[in-house]
Amino acid sequence: MAGHSHWASIKHKKGAADAKKGKAFSKIARMITVAARRGGGNPEMNPRLQLAISKARAVNMPKDNIERAIQKGTGEGSAEAELFECMYEGYGPSGVALMVEIVTDNKNRTPPEIRKIFERFGGNMGESGCVSWMFEKKGLIIINSDTLNEDDLMMLALEAGAEDMQKVGDAFQVICSQADLYNIKVAIENKNITVQTAELSWIPKNSVDLDETAGRKVLGLMEALEEHDDVQNVYSNFNLPQSLLAEMQSSK
Repeated sequence: MAGHSHWASIKHKKGAADAKKGKAFSKIARMITVAARRGGGNPEMNPRLQLAISKARAVNMPKDNIERAIQKGTGEGSAEAELFECMYEGYGPSGVALMVEIVTDNKNRTPPEIRKIFERFGGNMGESGCVSWMFEKKGLIIINSDTLNEDDLMMLALEAGAEDMQKVGDAFQVICSQADLYNIKVAIENKNITVQTAELSWIPKNSVDLDETAGRKVLGLMEALEEHDDVQNVYSNFNLPQSLLAEMQSSK
């Protein structure tokens, strides 16, 4: 069984703050455009687009923005530079593994910028495949733990087809196969439970336990990477000490 992600439980708290800055909107718009380009503009026939639209709604992205992003992907909107998807891999402080999901309109500009961020925080960007073997592509659903009974939610998730569920900090993480993600999300929401995040994610097979000093260094790197305009997601395999995990979650 794959592990769970401390970073995912911290990151989902950032949505509202990022939306206020407009950064979430621009990144999710790119996500929607790429999904529509790959699988068409009908969400009912394109699960990846469904998830991207769900993420947009979670940060209150205006309907017009969503529709424009879909139209750009299907070729109906204004002409834009071509968008390229790629994954960069590398190591951070204390040897943690990182995978950085990129959508860029300039394949020459982005790599050196990402490499500099790695190096600034004591890490290094490696070759393709250097850390991806440490992760599995899974569906990930994050739910705020407030007022929810863990056993009841576990039963609901497993009956809907989930592989595992665990509480990480103040959130529940439900892990499932990629194919089952949307159906499990709907099953949970049908019980009037709010899903904070539902997405395809790279889940670590094993994790590296960090002390508080190393944890702060790694978090600095993760946040710097996520601030880059071309970065869609950052995945890693670290565990924070409970004191630092609680501090980071309460500060978002």
